[in-house]
Amino acid sequence: MILRSTLAATALWGILGIWCHRLAAQEPLPHVRVSPRDPRYFELSDGRPYIPIGLNMIGPPSTGLAGMEDWFRKLAANGGNFVRIWLSNPFFDVEHERSGVFDEERAQRIDALLALARKYGIRLKLCTEHFRHLGEGTQAWAAKPQHLVQNGGPARDTADFFLGEAGRAQYKRKLAWYAARYDCDPIIFGWELWNEMDAVRANVWEPWTAEMLPELHRLFPQNLAMQSLGSYDHENKRERYRRLCQMPGNDVLQVHRYLDLGAAWEICHGPVAVFTAEAVKDLRSFGVQKPILLAESGAVEPNHSGPFKLYAKDKDGIILHDVLFAPFFAGAAGPGHIWHWDVYVDRNNLWWHFGRFAAVVRDLDPPAENFHPIELEHPRMYVYVLRGNHTTLIWCRDKENTWRTELAEDKPPAVIHDAKLSIPASWKLPGAATVRFYDPWMDVWSDAQLELPLRLPDFKRSLVIQIRS
Repeated sequence: MILRSTLAATALWGILGIWCHRLAAQEPLPHVRVSPRDPRYFELSDGRPYIPIGLNMIGPPSTGLAGMEDWFRKLAANGGNFVRIWLSNPFFDVEHERSGVFDEERAQRIDALLALARKYGIRLKLCTEHFRHLGEGTQAWAAKPQHLVQNGGPARDTADFFLGEAGRAQYKRKLAWYAARYDCDPIIFGWELWNEMDAVRANVWEPWTAEMLPELHRLFPQNLAMQSLGSYDHENKRERYRRLCQMPGNDVLQVHRYLDLGAAWEICHGPVAVFTAEAVKDLRSFGVQKPILLAESGAVEPNHSGPFKLYAKDKDGIILHDVLFAPFFAGAAGPGHIWHWDVYVDRNNLWWHFGRFAAVVRDLDPPAENFHPIELEHPRMYVYVLRGNHTTLIWCRDKENTWRTELAEDKPPAVIHDAKLSIPASWKLPGAATVRFYDPWMDVWSDAQLELPLRLPDFKRSLVIQIRS
């Protein structure tokens, strides 16, 4: 009975998805693009700014698309407008049985997913694949043995799939199949070639990516094209990330970084605000004027052996808060995008955090501001600043409140009393400038007079300052 109901629901979603996809061709819906006004940010093709507020949501829960709609509804209700999906997730994977054979029933699920996205105003980043080997590795979730020659596929082994002519041609046929079905649907934020491709069990990511990015642009000329690499947690990753950022056709500079006590880099053990901001700053230092996104983040057990055990104690969502705010204030084109959407965000009911970030950027036009990210020194706070043409945004984060103090040591956040912030004289703020404070934990705005140094209201954990002239 349950199986019959599930199949009926899937068929219904498929019909709805096809109908909405056809309707999309008749309704004007702008695409997301890199802003011609400032290539470090996004905008819609009608000129309105677009800040991707959302998270990774790789596949649905056991309840299928009904469960995914519940997540979409919660995200959209809190100002969210972006989700990353793995098309290679078993629920959506159209190429799950034989290489080059695409399952219409699974395709209808993707159709239904696009319909949900349109319903809730959520743009989708679609990652086409994630496998890391064709059977030689130990991670069953990362295997695709159907691509082996003995199973009717084009490749002798993993390297041959990526470097051999037959394997590359097969992947291009799959992209062409997606293009024929979904064209350049504007609800699609962009197409991502692979998840963390340098984790494939062969040194193939660079030449393969250089060949496939132009293919994405040819097939999806109105959608963004991008690639992703593994977690930025070791010095040897820096040059790899530099080469990807500088690769032609890679429209979005993405970085993955987690709180990971097993990481080689000590920074990945410390405050979430610091290591997420530093990841963005590192990519900025490569000198490529393109949008930067912290595309995966969160917290894991050592060496990505599972979700962070202290997630269960993070009922207030301090990790999510820092993942959202720190990258944007360090110069990213949007907030960071958390992983563990199910066992952390949904289980702890943390969707409200997206609304708090959305409140800060409401009516903000980043390309018009020509923001310059800077940091101010303060003995008690990390102070990240976006200095713009008309708006200055400042995020103050208590240095003494971290995941370690609050979650591991059970120290509650202290109230910061009577703090003052020195504003550089070079800013030359006019006397008529307006100052507003926003407490993202209480969801309260308050007005203030411009005075130097700037007196801050009492707050816990973090505070946002908005100065407009």
